[in-house]
Amino acid sequence: MAAKTLLIVQHMPWEGPGEHLLAALKELGLSYQVAEAWHEPLPSLDRFAGLIVLGGSPNVDEDEGFPYLRPLKAMIRETIDRGRAYLGFCLGHQLLAHVLGAAVGPLAKKSVGFITGRLTPRGLEHPAFQGLDTELELFKWHGQGVLMPVPHGLAILATSPAAKVEALGIIGNPRVVGLQFDNHAGPEDVKRWLENDADWALSGSGADPEAIMRRASVAAPEIGRNFRRFMLNFCRIADLL
Repeated sequence: MAAKTLLIVQHMPWEGPGEHLLAALKELGLSYQVAEAWHEPLPSLDRFAGLIVLGGSPNVDEDEGFPYLRPLKAMIRETIDRGRAYLGFCLGHQLLAHVLGAAVGPLAKKSVGFITGRLTPRGLEHPAFQGLDTELELFKWHGQGVLMPVPHGLAILATSPAAKVEALGIIGNPRVVGLQFDNHAGPEDVKRWLENDADWALSGSGADPEAIMRRASVAAPEIGRNFRRFMLNFCRIADLL
């Protein structure tokens, strides 16, 4: 059995594991290694009990411009095949869907900032979301998403007016979850994203950076509590604790 250490794959220098994710991992006593995929080879999965893939600028089909996407997709497939834990955020969620045969493409409008999403009936039944409210505040930063319909064997776990597939799972395998939203990020992360990616995020999205920062501060306690509960559930399911 692999040591209970997680591999976290990061795509961009400024978009690392967020405040809420780091707090949850510390609280749960889980160790992790960050792979900076844009400039270093991915390590072997053998040493890790699970894989977390963060968000980033690439689209799932941009293998030519981002050559590391090919081995990363293979690693995601290997993680699933070996029965290990997988958690994807934003691009990590889209890559999971892509590997599982779902279509990923541009949404009608970028989704940037804070919105309300809700768990679907399958989401309410999923053990990773136990103890959470049906409606959840979501922090969003994306222009692409998983397109409908999803292939047979996949379950939509959460949805919103901005994206039909806000969370995705595999029926019968609760150890694999993709989240289109970035609730692992806290206010300082949101500030850093705005500092580094505002040109893309604000163009055509209608987002107000000052409103985003105000909401990030106000929402942080509740989002943090819900995220830590989600991570506790997920890690128990995945036998990481």
